[in-house]
Amino acid sequence: MQLFILFLLCLCLFFSKSSLSQPLDQTSTKNNFNFSGYIDGSYNYLVRSNRFTSDVFDRVFDINENGFTLQQAGITLAYQPKNGLGGLITPVIGRDTYIFAPYGWNPDYGSQWVGFAIPQAYLQYAVGTLTFMAGNLIELAGAENLFSYNDTNFSRSILWGYAEPFTIMGLRASYIPTEKLTLIVGINNGWDSIRDTSRNKTIELGASYHFNPTFSLAGYAYSGQQRIAERTSSGPTGQRTLIDLIATFNVTEKLSLVTNYDGAIQTKATLPSGNVAEVVWQGIAGYINYIFTEKWRTSVRGEIFSDRNGYRTGVAQCWKELTLTLGFEPIKNFELRAETRHDFSNVSSFVNKNSIGTNNNQQSYALEAFYQFA
Repeated sequence: MQLFILFLLCLCLFFSKSSLSQPLDQTSTKNNFNFSGYIDGSYNYLVRSNRFTSDVFDRVFDINENGFTLQQAGITLAYQPKNGLGGLITPVIGRDTYIFAPYGWNPDYGSQWVGFAIPQAYLQYAVGTLTFMAGNLIELAGAENLFSYNDTNFSRSILWGYAEPFTIMGLRASYIPTEKLTLIVGINNGWDSIRDTSRNKTIELGASYHFNPTFSLAGYAYSGQQRIAERTSSGPTGQRTLIDLIATFNVTEKLSLVTNYDGAIQTKATLPSGNVAEVVWQGIAGYINYIFTEKWRTSVRGEIFSDRNGYRTGVAQCWKELTLTLGFEPIKNFELRAETRHDFSNVSSFVNKNSIGTNNNQQSYALEAFYQFA
């Protein structure tokens, strides 16, 4: 933790020095520097409680059972020249920080609903089509993103919240040999951890290829040692491997289809029963996105997630969900979203209100508003 704070101070010093040393009248400097931000708030209503029978949240960020939430508010300060030394930092406040804050970082600053975290903060060095990055990075897997404005739905997918990591701390190299192909390789401290807990490192591999403006395919892999229980720095370890595939098909300028598959295995993990065994989880998500006009759009998402050992959700189950989101942009960079979502399980894993009884389904309704600025 102390090393990470020292790294952040160095990064802030780098931005200050870079901004002061650049001539203000150079066009290239203007293009290399970027300051932007966003604020995201919501009203969410869950028909049942926000937890499984295992006491694990049955949603990712939309956990408020009935009320308003400041999900995220953040700024990004970036200096990223095409060649040479650069960097990027994104501090974030809001309720979501309690979910994505990595092990080794305490987001609690006195408020139950407003925490603080820095999901990405890194230095980079670019040489033509090759870029090296070092620091806290957003993971690559999944069709969705930690920052809500990059998604098409308000609620987050099961895959993004339960099958994949949020952030990684380490090194990454990106190489773009052609306009269509991007290759990525990295090494890090493992899933959602800024602490090196004396495990073997996790390897990150990725490739994306744009066949044409209509179709693209991306694949990512993470493999390395993880503790048999989450958020601990001691005890036995198992080898965890995740394979992530994303296919995007732009049928027309208005209609796009996206499919995301995740498959993962860990050789040793603690089951809900307390036993240690090999665990497997996998799932698939599909998206249908349609733009009606410049102001109106919609997104439909469906998912199937198998947590057959109960390691990710605390319940051995097959979990499905169907989400419908309607987006309206009355002015540029400001969007309102209305959403309804229904979840199903093959077991009664959802806890009813007031913790009385359980059910095999969950229903929610939500309104979201977010604004971006640059």
